[in-house]
Amino acid sequence: MVAVILAGGTGTRLKPFTATIPKPLLPLGETPILEVVIRQLAAAGIERIVVALGYMPHLFAASIGDGSRWGVHIDYCIEEQPLGTAGPLRLAKNLGEQFLVMNGDLLTTLDYRKLIAAHIDRRAFGTIAVSKRQVRIDYGVIVSGSGGLLKEYQEKPTIDYAVSMGINVLSREALAFIPAAGKFDMPDLMLAMQRAGKPVLCYDTDCYWQDIGRMDDYQRASEDFERDPARFLPDMKAKS
Repeated sequence: MVAVILAGGTGTRLKPFTATIPKPLLPLGETPILEVVIRQLAAAGIERIVVALGYMPHLFAASIGDGSRWGVHIDYCIEEQPLGTAGPLRLAKNLGEQFLVMNGDLLTTLDYRKLIAAHIDRRAFGTIAVSKRQVRIDYGVIVSGSGGLLKEYQEKPTIDYAVSMGINVLSREALAFIPAAGKFDMPDLMLAMQRAGKPVLCYDTDCYWQDIGRMDDYQRASEDFERDPARFLPDMKAKS
């Protein structure tokens, strides 16, 4: 199976770190974020990885190479201009009947095999890995009804919501929903398929997931990884 890793962003919110190195190559401990992702995918049975690049593309081949040390084959494709999170799929060839598409700047313990199996079992056009989050409101929330009369009064409620993990599985049929040119993002693709009546699955999971988009996110992911690297690297568990 093929995985496409999106690694073309400039990482503006992580400057000054990303002034000289792309965000997916920033280290967790001594291991680049992208290497952690690749080793996880290799352990999950992924055989070929396409890395979509944009910012400082020359640094990736030097750092990551062709994937042979992890038992996968890595191809690189370069965006001449930003194409979004779904547009780069135009550049990738021979993706197969189903393929994984994910961001290259996250840390997770997601079971990729189960995600892919759920996608295939449900015959979905697209599957979105979803993580649950909570936000606590530090005020009394007022809901008024007709004529301004009180309807609900919720004192400091906690609101549950679901977020995309930036990890998706697509079927070959999904490619037909990507326009031939221009920037096109994964939410645009998923909504286009949903509006067309095609099945788009939300795959709920309670696994560890940390997006690495801001400085505090990066610090948290680094601390969690350094505390227990084997939690995130299956090949280390096999050796222990």
